[in-house]
Amino acid sequence: MTSYLVVDTNVLVVANTASPSSQVSISCIEACVDLLDKIKEAHTLVLDRNRLILGEYERQALTKQVGPGQAFMKWLYSNLFTGRCDMIDITPQGNSFTEFPQDDALAGFDPSDHKFVAVALTHPAKPPIYNATDSDWAQHYSALAKYVRIEFLCPDVVAHP
Repeated sequence: MTSYLVVDTNVLVVANTASPSSQVSISCIEACVDLLDKIKEAHTLVLDRNRLILGEYERQALTKQVGPGQAFMKWLYSNLFTGRCDMIDITPQGNSFTEFPQDDALAGFDPSDHKFVAVALTHPAKPPIYNATDSDWAQHYSALAKYVRIEFLCPDVVAHP
């Protein structure tokens, strides 16, 4: 059975981190690298057909710092149309998407992360969203959890309920 996943860009960025710091622990880096490896081995990555997620990956993960995040991007380009990536239509609406929940409790949630929620909600499998270090996911966890499942790869960095 195929497992579908949505991955926040910070997972790729953290995977590219060369060494631990006060913001990113070695266990956090390892968790991110492990997730990307697991996706390459056996999972399907869910993206938007508008390529907003892919564009963000390119801007944030294709940096001078060569690492597992860049290796994942190479895999992603090779597998975009092989069935290992599932492309979903989402509809832009101002700073958000029509598929994003109209919930006052999410009014302060970072608009740049709305696309991940919209993709997860639109996909028939309702895949989980993986986050590494973005505290906005934890701050809005209670409201988001009504709609999507969020997996925190770095609980030592981002405290969540």
